Amino acid sequence: MTGRLNGVAKQLTDDIPWLVAVACAAHRLALACKGASETVKYMATFRNHLQDLHLFFRNSANRSAALRNAATTLGLSDLKVKEVKDTRWLSQEMAVQNLRRNLPAVLSALADEATTRKCPIAKGLYTFCATYRFVAALYLQVDVLPHICLLSKVFQKANVNFLHIKTQVPATLATIRSFWEAGEAPLPRTHLHRLHADLDDPVGLGPFNICHEEERVRRGRDLQDPPRDVLWARFVKEVLKPYLSGLESNLKNRFPDVELLGAFVVLSPRAAMADEDTNIENLDILARKLIPGREEDLKTEWYSFKPHLTGAFKDNSQAEIMQMLASENDEWAELYPLLGKLSAAGLVIPVSSVNCERDFSTMNRVKTDLRNRLQGEHLAACLRISIDGPESEHFPYQKALERFFDKPRRIHCSNRLCRLCNH
Repeated sequence: MTGRLNGVAKQLTDDIPWLVAVACAAHRLALACKGASETVKYMATFRNHLQDLHLFFRNSANRSAALRNAATTLGLSDLKVKEVKDTRWLSQEMAVQNLRRNLPAVLSALADEATTRKCPIAKGLYTFCATYRFVAALYLQVDVLPHICLLSKVFQKANVNFLHIKTQVPATLATIRSFWEAGEAPLPRTHLHRLHADLDDPVGLGPFNICHEEERVRRGRDLQDPPRDVLWARFVKEVLKPYLSGLESNLKNRFPDVELLGAFVVLSPRAAMADEDTNIENLDILARKLIPGREEDLKTEWYSFKPHLTGAFKDNSQAEIMQMLASENDEWAELYPLLGKLSAAGLVIPVSSVNCERDFSTMNRVKTDLRNRLQGEHLAACLRISIDGPESEHFPYQKALERFFDKPRRIHCSNRLCRLCNH
């Protein structure tokens, strides 16, 4: 669909040079995280084992009960091994956060299943999870993924601004780079910084004596475990730095259009306070793509329009300014036709497909297996109510019942004195 060589977007832009093809920002973030995991073999295995843990406990009531018992013994709450899904943008972040909080209970439940029930799956999962590298990888993702999810939540807003892409993506890249540059000296107040302290915590991971770097079957049973400093140095070299480098490169590759979308900030009130060279650079970026050959005319319009940003438009948002410039029924479009054309193009560029995805999720909630005959106007009405409201507590149930029983009905309630259905 968006292939650079022969995708639909590439073929359309060949025929329509001013077309702006933008993939959903939230989807791009999810794909960047998945791509970063696939660049490091261990992180790909780690991601698969997160899903295996979810399925192991979800598919058995006895295992879920054992997990709850272990959590009660350890004094943990909010215990649930969450699922990792590519179609749910924040699922991996929620999965690692929950697993980090409840890792002692999960390991205890797996050990109990492996010893008392002789479960080979539990033994395999415990062997993989009760290792230094697994805990370190878990803490790494707990430190990094919240920054990615914060960026995703920005893009999931209904009124997301183009400026958010230009400012938030570089800020997230700088945060990832700081983790990479810290290297073997983890940043203060991060989970990686207290990794070794948590491994020795007598009420946490300490009783599990996690000292193996990887699974025993891969190491050989007669090998001696190196000190933690050596394990940490290996983890940084073989996992942490390659993973962060892959995440950084994936983000850069997934957001090549940051400059173009961010250039629309020239139509916002803050452009009046920005450096003049920055405004001219943004105008050149937009002109080359959307109105080639009219760069000087666009700048002339801009210099005439700029005083209005601190005058008539000082209390308006960027979206409101662009709507007035693009409106055919407004005098601003006649005064500034080129700025109006840029505004019209900017208003129809979707930053994300979040609203569409939410509508599909709403339909899955409304049209369940028990309501599979819903269709047509009735289904559309249910979807509109679920999406746009009003809230169920504000619905006039009494008035709806009165209208329902205005016509003769076969259905009646058990109360023979009811005035609605027996009148």
